[in-house]
Amino acid sequence: MPRDYYEVLGVDRGASEGEIKRSFRRLARELHPDVNEHDERAEEGFKEAAEAYEVLSDPERRRTYDMFGHEGLRTGGWAPRADTFGSVQDIFEAFFGGDAFGFGGRGPAQGGDVVAAIELSLADVVEGGREEVSFEAVSMCERCRGNGAEPGTPINTCEKCGGTGQVRRMARSILGQVMTAAPCDVCGGEGRVPETPCQQCGGSGREVTNRTWEVDVPPGIEDGQRIRIAGAGHAGDRGGGQGDLYVEVRVAEDERFSRHGTELAVRAQVPVTTAMLGGEIRVPTLDGEETVEVPPGTQHGEMAQLAGEGLPPLRGGARGDLHVVFELVVPGDLSDDQRELTERLAEELAERAPRERPA
Repeated sequence: MPRDYYEVLGVDRGASEGEIKRSFRRLARELHPDVNEHDERAEEGFKEAAEAYEVLSDPERRRTYDMFGHEGLRTGGWAPRADTFGSVQDIFEAFFGGDAFGFGGRGPAQGGDVVAAIELSLADVVEGGREEVSFEAVSMCERCRGNGAEPGTPINTCEKCGGTGQVRRMARSILGQVMTAAPCDVCGGEGRVPETPCQQCGGSGREVTNRTWEVDVPPGIEDGQRIRIAGAGHAGDRGGGQGDLYVEVRVAEDERFSRHGTELAVRAQVPVTTAMLGGEIRVPTLDGEETVEVPPGTQHGEMAQLAGEGLPPLRGGARGDLHVVFELVVPGDLSDDQRELTERLAEELAERAPRERPA
């Protein structure tokens, strides 16, 4: 008994026409022979998906199937024709035309993009500058200059396709007799074949190399942002342009500061006596330590502000501020004399408190 067509395509029974088509395209890519060379079941799986698509993409057949199942289709005189195609590629070409998978073909192919990463400190973010990034990328083979042939050896016209890069054949489909064209499997769509493949790249004309690139990092950049460098990615194929390089910036955490855009915050410990009487403390900044005034009677959690000690905005402008959060430190191990003095102070403050309340 054939599997349920909705199950084959991995869609719900209420799936739209677009969802059915997208699901079939996804399965077609997964089951394509070029990515399943060692899986003999791939072609059968594709034919099963093609049969399901043939039914569910036709509104009348789909209604019949929804009401009566596989038996209803057979009673109505319909039978799957997926087995009449010459190959899996023929099935796909009959549905969509051409080779939508992107395997083979003679046209230029754009190189892929590359993603690399650099790590900065908060101090680096203040000034920006040039940073070096290393990555692997596909480059044109230097030995053969991209033609795939060992230097000094000829490149011959492909005998199978006669230099066209394509082979044509007649195939039967659900649409009748169709003429299909596919990239030549000998020359890969190039139309020419090196007599002696390049020893360095194996005839592909490209190779993976290690590269380094200097990246201009703007001041104020934030963690997770990317810098695009056009044309620094993988080399294209058959004259196609190079892809791009995307450098992801990772700003390392600094345990001293918390960042909020251009603003920074730092927690500073203040002895309780300094908070009571007032004084000065030293706090860290990105440019070194600075002195901060602690007003008399400072409470836990109150803040001071150092203007211009934060980070610059990404598109230029004045730096943000550094916010200093006061955290009062209360001693926990008092000597007898200190305890006595503290108790006397507590008594005096308790006596004064009622008189100091506003009327």
